[in-house]
Amino acid sequence: MSSPPLAPYPGLHEEVARRADGLWEVACALHANPETAFAEHRATALLTDHLRRAGFEVSRNVADLPTAFTAVAGRGRPAVALLLEYDALPGLGHACGHNLIAAAGLGAALVVNALRHGTEGSVMAVGTPAEEGGGGKALEVQAGVFDDVDAALMFHPGVYDWVRAPLTAQEQYRVAFWGRAAHPTGDPTRGIDALAALIELFNVLSALGRRLPQGSHVQGIITHGGTATNVVPDLAEGRFGLRAATTAALDDLAARLHASAEGVAHATGTSFEVERAGVRYEHFRDSQVLSDRFADHLSRSGITLTPPGPGVYLGSSDIGNVSARVPAIHPFVAIMDSDGSDHTPEFATAAASEPARRVLTAVVEALAGTALDVLRDADLRTRAWNRHAARSGT
Repeated sequence: MSSPPLAPYPGLHEEVARRADGLWEVACALHANPETAFAEHRATALLTDHLRRAGFEVSRNVADLPTAFTAVAGRGRPAVALLLEYDALPGLGHACGHNLIAAAGLGAALVVNALRHGTEGSVMAVGTPAEEGGGGKALEVQAGVFDDVDAALMFHPGVYDWVRAPLTAQEQYRVAFWGRAAHPTGDPTRGIDALAALIELFNVLSALGRRLPQGSHVQGIITHGGTATNVVPDLAEGRFGLRAATTAALDDLAARLHASAEGVAHATGTSFEVERAGVRYEHFRDSQVLSDRFADHLSRSGITLTPPGPGVYLGSSDIGNVSARVPAIHPFVAIMDSDGSDHTPEFATAAASEPARRVLTAVVEALAGTALDVLRDADLRTRAWNRHAARSGT
């Protein structure tokens, strides 16, 4: 990382301080009214109202998603996108802290717009629904939302202060086996047990799991296993979640799942089908150039970001799909101690705590500073794009 820390932009700290209370109110309002994937209607209305009143040109129903939006100030390139997540977890509320992600992205966009006068280009706030299930960012990438963007910036609250996110690729698959129904006592030789085939697939995948590379695993559940104990099941279905350290490794793992199901079907006399269920999340490709710049800005608040622990993976996110398209950052900033965990009631409480409020203010300033750097520093953009191009396909 750069040393010493970068000098702050004139007026940046004051502009953030002026907005701090209002941004905390937004974070708390989202926290008090959690909405799950693709149902974030109140969150979308709240965030777009703030952006519209600040002079942003707001577009709703982006990528044909009713709770997705973009809000743009300025025109053309260079262009920097601030990403806002705002979906909550069923039954747990904002136990992943997306209320803070939304408030931080909103705040950074507002601050950049207030300070960008005389700067060419544009700043865009992107509302990205359904990160926890549904892949709003992946669908926005497919719809071309990021086609004319030079950098995508966001942060994630966590239990570590890490400069980048070790996030794997993941996708879900539905696997079905068809057999033949029969009475298990009266006509046992006629039956072809689809459930037995599905259970055998679990056994094969368990053996496979012992020799998968680091970061890869398969986790499955039975979603349909028959209708009665006195009928040989003629249909059995399972859902399998696949994760891998890279998108290429995920493709390999998916091919192994298909081959395993095919082998089981051949051995058991069943027929089978394997189909993707939902949107694929690609692995996250960190823009080190921009992540280091964010860490420099954040260090002025007294928060030091370090590289993630070796061999540690923290899950998957659709930010991976964005990072395959443009230089992107996704640092973690702690709002509770490292013995905690997100996706817990304790983390939901932490997402509306005083430590979270301090982190929000610090992160808004760092995101805004990084975004202004992207708009004003042509050399920074060139280095970020060159590194991005060098990692293309990895």
